[in-house]
Amino acid sequence: MIPVTAYVSQTVAVLGLGRSGLSAARALRAGGATVLAWDDQAAARDKLSAEGLAPVAPELWSWDSIAALVLSPGIPHTHPAPHPLAAAARAAGVPIIGDVELLFKTCPEATFVGITGTNGKSTTTALVGHILELARRPLQVGGNLGTPVLDLAPLGADGIYVLEMSSYQLELTPSARFDVAVMLNISPDHLDRHGGLDGYIAAKTRIFDHQPDNGVAIVGIDDPHSANMLDQLRLSGQPRRLIPISGTSVLEKGVSAPDGQLTDATEGVALRLRDLRAVPTLPGSHNGQNAAAACAVARALGIAPYQVSAGIGTYPGLPHRMETVATLHGVAYVNDSKATNPEAAARALASYDSIYWIAGGRPKDGPLDVLFPYLSHVRHAYLIGEAADRFAAELAGRVPVTQSGDLAQALRVAHAQTLSNGTGHAVVLLSPACASFDQFANFEARGDAFRRLVQTLGDPT
Repeated sequence: MIPVTAYVSQTVAVLGLGRSGLSAARALRAGGATVLAWDDQAAARDKLSAEGLAPVAPELWSWDSIAALVLSPGIPHTHPAPHPLAAAARAAGVPIIGDVELLFKTCPEATFVGITGTNGKSTTTALVGHILELARRPLQVGGNLGTPVLDLAPLGADGIYVLEMSSYQLELTPSARFDVAVMLNISPDHLDRHGGLDGYIAAKTRIFDHQPDNGVAIVGIDDPHSANMLDQLRLSGQPRRLIPISGTSVLEKGVSAPDGQLTDATEGVALRLRDLRAVPTLPGSHNGQNAAAACAVARALGIAPYQVSAGIGTYPGLPHRMETVATLHGVAYVNDSKATNPEAAARALASYDSIYWIAGGRPKDGPLDVLFPYLSHVRHAYLIGEAADRFAAELAGRVPVTQSGDLAQALRVAHAQTLSNGTGHAVVLLSPACASFDQFANFEARGDAFRRLVQTLGDPT
């Protein structure tokens, strides 16, 4: 834990007591602040009490004595409507911040790497951490990836924080000053929380705010929104270093991986580092972009090319992200539960040739047309959750569809169909293209359920 001393002897309110909120409350108390913590859910308040911190009802808060409101990222403070306490804080002129802001205030001497984008954030963050760890650099990895940032170890001037940053977190980090900032890609997501696509892009762009003059901005060019962002950064006149990355195009002055050939041309000479097709945990061109981003970060931090190559070659992969959980009778069962939007699912569909696809959950805004170019890879789709009717209508005439209701039934039918059809190199793929909240607490719970259900199907062969 990192004690937050920036608010010693001051009063700080904490709203939302999930992982990051509880972590912030603990860290603020350890740093000498008076903490007013609250969650609208009684179960979350009980967890706080179990840690020896009594929840304080908001009607007992006095805004004129509160130095800041620390808000959990999942709580809206602007769109679609602000939480009443966020609105009250704004009316009282109280800063609304998140736990990453507290980290910046507490460990300002460390080097900060921030990684954002609609898809690929977790893989890239974990891959950067793996490369730096093999290179024996002192570092901590966390943020949106899983570990709340204030539960990490404190680092000084020689340390590196590698942080996955969501759009929600970036909005709550006004002092963000990333020495190396990565924008992977942009596609429509969380539009209700940002008032539309422009608001979402503006939130993502915050990762480049306040970069030092010797900072590095790494930007994907494989989608028009990110490519435009790179152009805008070039026009800004700030003397930071700009590095383009691509999973599909050859770049003369960037890092790219067309056809899986990871090449670093940041020094003006194209240096071929690795054939990513031989790295089973990084399938597909989208992972080419992720690897290019990780390479660019590591090289910006002074990691030698051979160390970058070694790190990428030994990357173990992430749970719930194109994770092969078993192979049964020649069929791979792949957990891609983290694919919570159509763009992420499209990347998975592009990576396999013969797919029995489990999709659905709580749908997000936008059509499924981004998936259509890859539906030729799908032998059958099994639809679950609230999205089943809508997905069935959009996929009609494109792929065979079964409405399965829930994950267990979808997996049973998919498994039986692979056995009856003959398997070849088939994949039973959970890549929902939806949020999990209709049937599961989060995408991790959905992926864990898939893994358990696969284990009941038979012994691996």
